[in-house]
Amino acid sequence: MSNFIDRVKIEVIAGHGGPGCVSFRREAYVPRGGPNGGNGGKGGDVIIKADKQLGTLIDLKYQQQYRAKDGEQGRGKDQYGADADDVIVRVPVGTIVNDAENHTMIVDLDTDGMYYVIAKGGRGGKGNTFFKTATNQAPRHAQPGEEGEEQWLFLELKLLADVGLVGLPNAGKSTLISRISAAKPKIADYPFTTLSPVLGVVKPDNRTSLVVADIPGLIENAHKGAGLGFEFLRHVERTSILLHLVDVSGIVPGDPVENFKKINTELGLYSEALKNKYMAVAATKIDAADPGMLESLTDHCLGNGYKFFPISAVSGAGLEPLLRFLADRVEEERERRAKESAECGVRSQHS
Repeated sequence: MSNFIDRVKIEVIAGHGGPGCVSFRREAYVPRGGPNGGNGGKGGDVIIKADKQLGTLIDLKYQQQYRAKDGEQGRGKDQYGADADDVIVRVPVGTIVNDAENHTMIVDLDTDGMYYVIAKGGRGGKGNTFFKTATNQAPRHAQPGEEGEEQWLFLELKLLADVGLVGLPNAGKSTLISRISAAKPKIADYPFTTLSPVLGVVKPDNRTSLVVADIPGLIENAHKGAGLGFEFLRHVERTSILLHLVDVSGIVPGDPVENFKKINTELGLYSEALKNKYMAVAATKIDAADPGMLESLTDHCLGNGYKFFPISAVSGAGLEPLLRFLADRVEEERERRAKESAECGVRSQHS
């Protein structure tokens, strides 16, 4: 059974503000001794924060309610009630927070340490000292604290990876990621060996490291819920590059070109963004390749403008040029995003 949990529903309840106090001091020649009731404390906020140490939402599956404490009541002698502590809900980087009722996105926590106050605590009520005026020297009322916010949230994790590996079951994704990184996915000669996404960090020689995600195998009609791929297609939406692995050994049933087209169709039916994402192609298991299959896939990919790499994860053939290419593309994409972020910053300063 996989412990990879990437969608949960939780309830967040901020603390109520503490009530203000009605109190009078004992003082001669002052009506009722004079008011000295303090204000109530603020209720605790509920804050959602991204933490790179977390990999799944499994903790939230078993604790689905997060409640902050109420602010302390005000006291006499003009003593204010203490503010309540905030409650911090830690989630993996890449978690999207949605309103569970209307299904709108509230915030995308895509950076380590990024946080968002998802439910604000109520303000504390004013004590009777606050209401003292020239015409009302001895007010006998105070405010109750305000109620804290509360709502149901739907959290959805989308893994942050530079390269997403896609392809039919047994196309060789797990073998490749185990060869080029320290990740150790389960590998066997039957479909759906990988039951949850696997991330591996790849460090090409003298290059910036990149994160590769092994997405569980897709099959035809995955966008309708067939197979496992539908559950995990969201995890390739954030990737910079898709690397489509196609078996040319004949072990995976069907013609490689047709298999390639089927998976691309599924990606497009699931999301227009996936359909338009940059894709390169790797013909896998060339150490046991069927020559006709390799030739037809090569002709199709090169004829349609795809970058094409014949590889064998077992022997290591073709891996070096593939990794160099992926590193180049990832660096280009990072530079592009950094430039866009800088331009957005400049625009916001002048707006």
